Amino acid sequence: MTSVFPEFAERSEPISFTPTRAEGLKRLDQFTARTGRHYAQMRNYDFGAKRRSNVSALSPWLRHRLITEAEVLQRVLARHSVKASEKFVQEVFWRTYFKGWLEQHPSVWTQYQRDLVDLLEALGNNSELQTQVSTAVAGKTGIDCFDHWVRELLETGYLHNHARMWFASIWIFTLRLPWQLGADFFLRHLLDGDPASNTLSWRWVGGLHTKGKTYLARADNIAKFTEGRFQPCGLATLAEPLTEEVEHPRVPLSFTAIQPSSPYLLLLTEEDLAAADLMSSAPTAVIGLLATRGRTPNAMGHAAREFALGAMNDALDAFGQLAEPTEDWAATLIKSAQDAGVSTIATAYAPVGPVRSRLDRAEPDLNSAGITLHRVVRPADVIAWPHAKAGFFGLKKKIPSILNQMNLTS
Repeated sequence: MTSVFPEFAERSEPISFTPTRAEGLKRLDQFTARTGRHYAQMRNYDFGAKRRSNVSALSPWLRHRLITEAEVLQRVLARHSVKASEKFVQEVFWRTYFKGWLEQHPSVWTQYQRDLVDLLEALGNNSELQTQVSTAVAGKTGIDCFDHWVRELLETGYLHNHARMWFASIWIFTLRLPWQLGADFFLRHLLDGDPASNTLSWRWVGGLHTKGKTYLARADNIAKFTEGRFQPCGLATLAEPLTEEVEHPRVPLSFTAIQPSSPYLLLLTEEDLAAADLMSSAPTAVIGLLATRGRTPNAMGHAAREFALGAMNDALDAFGQLAEPTEDWAATLIKSAQDAGVSTIATAYAPVGPVRSRLDRAEPDLNSAGITLHRVVRPADVIAWPHAKAGFFGLKKKIPSILNQMNLTS
């Protein structure tokens, strides 16, 4: 099929998802010019892995904060007005929204983890379900687009956002598989696998995030936005919202931005590898700890695991060391602080997820050892997260004000 968008028809090599800050900045520089009208018109098209010039694909670097949302917005708004780049700016704030919303509804993550463990146990006792899931994650369903996206995800660790929505919808409503198992499949294979964005996106597709509102993957929509690459058959024609018995009440945000006032050990995690930029003084020593094992009870995908490791090594290059993988962060942190001769550890505030859980478990032991842990939250998150109380619209209408408070105006 001849492309109706010749400016996007050229084939090129797939994006190099090299886990370094330099590569993230390079990709940002390459795409900044397209964050205006081009992005607004073309963002929903999935042209395939070798034609990604219509989307930024910055999410792997942003997820680990090798580059930050503020940096991306600053460069975009230096080139375009807020109005001209509105759709792209909103896309950046979707990540902020999901982070802030889950921070105020942490029981969603806890319940997802419990459900996942129960479902994985149930697979062992339900051969039919086991076969159905195995067929899906092997890309052997016979649904052309779905099977292609399985292969693309396993090979590259990345999928276009629209493809992720279609995939989740087919998983839930056509294959009728538990959404938690699909969310886990994504979380362990996506380079940008993020507890908040991933969990809440799957819940949104299924009708749990915005109660009763589902997303139905339609064959004609897939054909249109893939330029006819796929013509899926047998897709569900109805998407009845999923339901759940538990409620997830909103809890108040609670964090501080208190800087360490004495010599300290800087802890880098995959949640924020630019944490050094947050601190008002240089650290005595730097250590890195990975929590990728905590994303899933299953084995992490190779691409996602290697990206997180490579990103950490890039952030630690020349001035820090990566600790051995461990579930007991307390012992590692206590020894590292003692070796550095300090009684203070500082790290970027970790939102709900595996890193946060490990820090929460470690802090009592750190306190008992006479070590103070400072979790320094980014000013941009302090400004934006309070507006992530309900749907995205509540935050979206505040974007101009948030940008102004961040001193990011075009």
